Amino acid sequence: MSWLASWETFVKVVESGSMAAAARRLDCTRAQVSKQIGELERRFGVRMFDRSTRRLFLTPSGEVFYQHALRALESIELTEVAVRNLGDVPSGLLRISASVVFGRMWVAPLLPRLAARYPELDCELILTNALVDLAEDRIDLALRFCRTPPEDVVAKRIFTMETVICAAPDYLARHGSPTAPRDLVDHQCFSFLLFDNRVWRLVDREGVEIGIPVRSRIQFNDAGSILDAALAGHGLAMLPTYLCCNELASGRLVRVLANYEPQIDFGRHLYACYMPSRARLPKVKVLLDELAALLTPMPPWGSLTG
Repeated sequence: MSWLASWETFVKVVESGSMAAAARRLDCTRAQVSKQIGELERRFGVRMFDRSTRRLFLTPSGEVFYQHALRALESIELTEVAVRNLGDVPSGLLRISASVVFGRMWVAPLLPRLAARYPELDCELILTNALVDLAEDRIDLALRFCRTPPEDVVAKRIFTMETVICAAPDYLARHGSPTAPRDLVDHQCFSFLLFDNRVWRLVDREGVEIGIPVRSRIQFNDAGSILDAALAGHGLAMLPTYLCCNELASGRLVRVLANYEPQIDFGRHLYACYMPSRARLPKVKVLLDELAALLTPMPPWGSLTG
């Protein structure tokens, strides 16, 4: 950065009072200092110094440049120190993206603990079901359910989502419980996030996939609203177990068609995705460790397979 060297030389000349003294501090020749000052004056088109036989005096333009050069060089020095001293202590702003329901239920509770443990760390959780641009949105780590993660990011698989078809006992008492996939056509069915084009795809114990057209007079693009509709007895719902685990355990929802595994079009694997430049940041590492402690080897809501 030739401009940086000339700015540093200019400041040293001002502080030393002469080019000769500045040359001694910079361990170079007076001619080299004079050349850098001359190039600086030509670049800005102004004189920086008035020269006398004994010393140099700043011109008004030189005074203005000196104040700005000092602040700029101080800022560069602080930046270099900050980058060199990242160390092992999480600090700065940690920006996380997660889907609305999963992020609110399972990621948000982690952040107060992280903030309490690391006083120099600030956290922001962006809840959205849309895919974010990690670079443009300055996201340090995004949690995404997908089949395969993007190729331009570092991706770590966290866990595999399990889903169930379930309904409230009251609904099943009134409409009967389906015993085979074909029975779904006689029920109101709430699809998970509307990603299935109103066709539920189920895989049986032999690995055979079955596609069943489903219907409902009401649809939602929010898993929490689907849960509420199922609890209110309005129909069958396909839901992730991380969302409905408490309701299944308490009996407020009952699982049906347990011999069939629902297939999710957008993918069942939760990946932690981050740019390669974030891979060694302590703030990213501690969040990954916290997620691993929470979700592996067994998530807190348990597993259908034991």
